Amino acid sequence: MKKFYTVFVLLLVAAMLLPACGQASGGAPDCKSADVFCVGLVSDVGKVDDKSFNQSAWEGVKQAEKDLAAKVQYIETSDAKDYDKNIATFADAGYDVIVTVGFGLGEATGKAAAAYPNVKFIGVDQFQDTSKPVPANLAGLNFPEDQAGFLVGALAAQMTTSKKIGGVFGTDAVPPVWRYGEGYRAGAAYIDPAVEVTNVYHNDVGFDKTFSDPEWGATTANSMVDKGVDVIFGGGGNTGNGAVTATAQKGVYAIGVDTDQYFTLPEAQKMLLTSAMKLITPGVFDLVKMAKDGKFPSGNYFGTAGFAPYHDLDSKVPAEVKTKMDEIAKGLLDGSIKTNVSPAKP
Repeated sequence: MKKFYTVFVLLLVAAMLLPACGQASGGAPDCKSADVFCVGLVSDVGKVDDKSFNQSAWEGVKQAEKDLAAKVQYIETSDAKDYDKNIATFADAGYDVIVTVGFGLGEATGKAAAAYPNVKFIGVDQFQDTSKPVPANLAGLNFPEDQAGFLVGALAAQMTTSKKIGGVFGTDAVPPVWRYGEGYRAGAAYIDPAVEVTNVYHNDVGFDKTFSDPEWGATTANSMVDKGVDVIFGGGGNTGNGAVTATAQKGVYAIGVDTDQYFTLPEAQKMLLTSAMKLITPGVFDLVKMAKDGKFPSGNYFGTAGFAPYHDLDSKVPAEVKTKMDEIAKGLLDGSIKTNVSPAKP
């Protein structure tokens, strides 16, 4: 197999209409051929190199290229009104599997699954209402974000000296973001109800901006630090990245999101305490493999969540805190500890 690389291409008739599109080397694959296994990814508003959510899903697709000999390609959505068109581009080209990334694509993905029954659809962060019929070719990949948030909130509450911690997030109209933020609040309260938690959600802009505003993330984080907050959790694409980076540059403990951001935000490494993780990359790959093997599950498929290693700050985390974190992780896993966070904002 030729070495994978990303390029920008023009897509035939839709050349003047589509957002950026990347593909594997060798030109457009013949996805309608039974001998060619094709996987396409449609990002939510944002880029596949966002060092967070979209990128984690794309890494899962790239693993399918490496391990399953899949032909892979992505389309980066620049405007939510293009969801249907972007998905149809892959479906009409005969792609076997289409991965759509983010809560916002849920409705468009469901419609496409009904319209293209021979294509398998993986909706990342798209919970399926199983009280109604779910197309057999549609699986929602979901995670317990409230548990990941709870874990990093518990850590933050044990590491703060000011008893003031904060979170900077994209819109809480997106249930996974809400679960991260409120899980963070619940985890801190589990350790010490006296710890003050300030969560700020970027609800003052449109959906096309809420996850792609690192300047707002940085400004919000800096304002918190100026008010004595000494641990900040950034969650929400590039908006969260802006908060994490600014926090670290202020010499304050920062917490990343979705993936282990120690490896994606090197500028924050020295002050990155941990990251709230949902294992998106293996979750996407597992579902793609199931699709190829003829074992595709419909409805909801649940991945796992947790928190990243302490990395450069390992020596700063007391042994008793590490023990407590292991205890909490075990309790969340066996159900003896509950987050009591609602699935979505009431």
